[in-house]
Amino acid sequence: MLKFETVTKRYPESGEVLRDVSFHLEKGEIAFLTGHSGAGKSTLLKLIAVMERCTRGKIWLDGQDLSGAKASQLPYFRRKMGFIYQDYKLLQNRTVYDNIALPLVIAGLGHHEISRKVKAALDKVSLSGKERKYPIALSGGEQQRVGIARALVNKPPLIIADEPTGNLDPELAMEIMRLFASFQQVGVTVLIASHDISLITKMNHRVLKLDHGQLVSG
Repeated sequence: MLKFETVTKRYPESGEVLRDVSFHLEKGEIAFLTGHSGAGKSTLLKLIAVMERCTRGKIWLDGQDLSGAKASQLPYFRRKMGFIYQDYKLLQNRTVYDNIALPLVIAGLGHHEISRKVKAALDKVSLSGKERKYPIALSGGEQQRVGIARALVNKPPLIIADEPTGNLDPELAMEIMRLFASFQQVGVTVLIASHDISLITKMNHRVLKLDHGQLVSG
């Protein structure tokens, strides 16, 4: 599903941030991405999202070359990914329904199809009945579930989660992890960037560890 082949990223001002990183995530696999501050986690995620381009190497998503993608192809590739953030990144002046529907509106789907998909996503994250609420009326855990529903609504084959439990207490963090685990049943690949070693240890998933830009385990 996702494959890095000897990927290096160099910035003129800071040198190599990633060096010869290679790994392969299979369809339906869940993996953690960890490492010290400045290890290169954020850069790696930006390369997957094609917000940055690698200096050397190849990145493959679902058999297609991300690293060589033309600018006109980027919206197509990004529809294959769902993104979940630590700070939720919800539109505070829009309802839960509108927040989740946003990727579908951008993709140009019709009203009926959007409604059907949003309701299915809400059901998946156990938020049915809260579609007309605003984010401020929700708990932190519920807001993160809205973010997860938004990432899932277009049924992308890959979910990228950047510190998704950073603002949650341990019990809620485990709930979110169990929700991610359920994605395996439908073949979704999940890459979770996290520095929470205690949480990672509790989960029986592969760990990709970066150290000063190099993959040292995984």
